[in-house]
Amino acid sequence: MSHDGIGPRAVLRSVAFLTAGMLTVPALAGCGSDDPAGEPLAGADVAGADRSDIADGGTLRWAVDTVPDTLNTFQADADTTTARIAEAVLPSMYRSDGRGRAVRNADYLASADVVDTEPKQVVVYRLAQQAVWSDGREIGAADFAAQWRALSGKDTAYWTARNAGYDRIEKVERGKNDLEVKVTFSRPYADWKSLFSPLYPKEVMGTPDSFNDGARKKLKVTAGPFTVDKVDTKEDEVVLARNPRWWGRTAKLQKIVLRAVPHDKRVSALSDGTLDLAEIDPEAARRITVAALPQEENTPLMGPEADRSAADALHSWAVANGSDEDAADEEISAREKLRKKAEKYARQQKALGGFEVRKSLEPAYTQLALNGAEGPLSDERVRRAVARALDREDIAGAVLKPLGLPAEPVGSHLALSGQAAYADGSGALGRPDAKEARALLSDAGWVPGGPVKEEKKDEDEEAAGSEADKEGKEDTKGSGGSEDSGDGDDGTYIVGEDDGKNHGTGDGKAPHDSGTGTGQLKQGGAPAGAYAPKGTAAPARADTAPVAKDGKALVLRFVLPSGPGSKTLETVAGRIATMLERIGIRTDISKVDNDSYFKDHIASGDFDLALYSWPATAFPATDARPVYSKPVAAADGSLNVEQNWTRVGTDQVDQLFDQAIATLDDSERRDLIRKADSRIWAAAGSIPLYQRPQLVAARENLANAGAFGFATPVYEDMGFLKKSAQGPEGSPGAKNSGSGS
Repeated sequence: MSHDGIGPRAVLRSVAFLTAGMLTVPALAGCGSDDPAGEPLAGADVAGADRSDIADGGTLRWAVDTVPDTLNTFQADADTTTARIAEAVLPSMYRSDGRGRAVRNADYLASADVVDTEPKQVVVYRLAQQAVWSDGREIGAADFAAQWRALSGKDTAYWTARNAGYDRIEKVERGKNDLEVKVTFSRPYADWKSLFSPLYPKEVMGTPDSFNDGARKKLKVTAGPFTVDKVDTKEDEVVLARNPRWWGRTAKLQKIVLRAVPHDKRVSALSDGTLDLAEIDPEAARRITVAALPQEENTPLMGPEADRSAADALHSWAVANGSDEDAADEEISAREKLRKKAEKYARQQKALGGFEVRKSLEPAYTQLALNGAEGPLSDERVRRAVARALDREDIAGAVLKPLGLPAEPVGSHLALSGQAAYADGSGALGRPDAKEARALLSDAGWVPGGPVKEEKKDEDEEAAGSEADKEGKEDTKGSGGSEDSGDGDDGTYIVGEDDGKNHGTGDGKAPHDSGTGTGQLKQGGAPAGAYAPKGTAAPARADTAPVAKDGKALVLRFVLPSGPGSKTLETVAGRIATMLERIGIRTDISKVDNDSYFKDHIASGDFDLALYSWPATAFPATDARPVYSKPVAAADGSLNVEQNWTRVGTDQVDQLFDQAIATLDDSERRDLIRKADSRIWAAAGSIPLYQRPQLVAARENLANAGAFGFATPVYEDMGFLKKSAQGPEGSPGAKNSGSGS
């Protein structure tokens, strides 16, 4: 989910079923006079500057993950780039502020109010007088009505990914004049501010054909500070141009080029001058930070110099020990390659001196998901034991402290610190306590040192197991409790950020079990691959002995994505494995192909434990309900889990969401959301860990852009500083200002 996700409403659905019992929830400490929402843990870091200090013109080259398959955010294959384009070129009645709350967008909306609640809820939108589409037509009721009809769910000819909220509208009509739009709801809808953001013109929403195909590769009619100039799939970029009909503050930039660049190629693109702004990983952030230091302090952080020294030493050894001429030539060739590598690294470091790292926390959090559909985790006591074994402060610290970011664990499933609905509901689960966790396991029948049945294997299975053991050791190598925070894009699937990589066509198969299986654990031992990764010390105390039940050891399959971006997840998984080992639970860590991780494992339920992320939105009653609703049986006998991939849900949570979504009183709705969150904590289907880090490389002379945190970017204010605003001696960015110069 770049990770400015378009929200859970745009995610594919899958099926499963689970029931859960009544939950006892303690009173919320934050529901009294003191507002527990607090402040955001980290604010935006965008090098804010007054518009008068920004030059007119220039092109901003901004790295994105993909060139999108569609420009229609309401289609299933929309991704984060789709959402970013929509923010720049289309109306949104409301936008997110720095605290993750919905605020009126004055460029489009003079006011919006609930004018009636009985007999039905009525909202009147009063549009800004100058608001027009790029073809000169006024934005009005016809556009609102067309979008409602397309997204209401009544006409299946529209290929829509979501209709939440629109399905509650009874009618949309013109108000007292052309600037008024009157929306009447058939049922009360508290999250009405989530609607019509973005708003598409009636030319897109008016017919199924135009909705399904008309806005996939072009948007002829827009209404933002920028327009879509072209979508260039050959060059892997989308070009946005300044909108001459924009009535708001004139955009400072002439163009914004959204260029698809893989994360592992972004340092090269920044250093060779083809990017001005890009989300990066921690290693790239360290390189850029060092590049900005005085020359005597600017020393390489990684291999080239060390490699070159090693090559020099190896060559000297070859000569001294009389190696033959061919061997000496090979050593010279290797040394030359390393020399060139070091020179390239040095050139990049010099070029990176014109950039700086801007950092914040994303509006998304990483969680540990526990699959409660079957197996040991279908028992709530086992899930709660897992949850109480975790030191979430330690996990958050391992990821965020090395980056200089606040390392507080997330206390809510439904909001983040600073958002209106936030309150720490983790007290419903209890603080980390290994003794209590072991007691929960014992109550569920899992006892230390219990007898384990041996299962016979034929020769082929033994051979396969042996090979899998080798692969398992390679897979888990380096995933222990290292302080290395790894990749900022930590490989976590963020729901709602479908860039085409999370739903690819992998083989759908996880690596084979380590060969020992859950039934192979001998008393007092553990299967190969079940312990935390290599380097993790084995427990010494008797109370950490593996637990077993009915002849089977408690071993949980922990599924992680492989490939670039997975280093942080390995660190987190290793720490979790060590924590679980202390209460007698072993983990079998399986790394699977990135392209199949979500579709073939998370959505299909092929895991015990997994790490993935959810975006936080200003509308949890709408957006989070399908994530935590109780799975139900469908008419065809299958099971519908909506987006609840842990398969854990309760009637009480569903009822609280239903009440919240129909409650127009803000304070009462917040209390209902917080109560729902406490019950979600108590059910222990998912454990929030940490808010995701956001690291962005930006040219030093680029203003009002970078790590936006919760806030919606203000595209018209982005631009390159005038030389007079860059300081008396100029900045490195002024010397290498790229297309903004």
